Amino acid sequence: MKAANLAGAVLGAILKVAFAVIVVYLVYTGASTCYDYGYRIFTEPAVSAGEGRKITVTLTSDMSATEIGTIMQEKGLTRDSRLFALQYLLSENKKDWQPGTYELSTAMTAEEMMEVMAGQTESATEETVETIDNGSAITGETQDTTAVAQ
Repeated sequence: MKAANLAGAVLGAILKVAFAVIVVYLVYTGASTCYDYGYRIFTEPAVSAGEGRKITVTLTSDMSATEIGTIMQEKGLTRDSRLFALQYLLSENKKDWQPGTYELSTAMTAEEMMEVMAGQTESATEETVETIDNGSAITGETQDTTAVAQ
């Protein structure tokens, strides 16, 4: 009888320790994941450096943040659809977002893409007119910084 009580006590102690280890592991893993996402929300770089690829994206008014993030990941504009969805939900541009067709670049950060979708900055394909020193006007792409003098 004493042996059965001793075995039960030992087994109970082992299960308590195992449960505690599992809880500590889950808390650590969860905290690490939350920290990683929290950090990346504000520091995630663009997918590609330099000029990047221009990609056309069409978004409708009935899309959720998760659906927008999935489209952005499928098109190669972001690495993580869930992160983009979180960035969208926490963005100041969320309330100003407008459905439409946008030309975005893999060189844009999520914040820059959201600014374009909110209408705060112009799409890369819209033309601008720049005046240079001699007074003549040059029409070109907004991302085109080279001008040919005549």
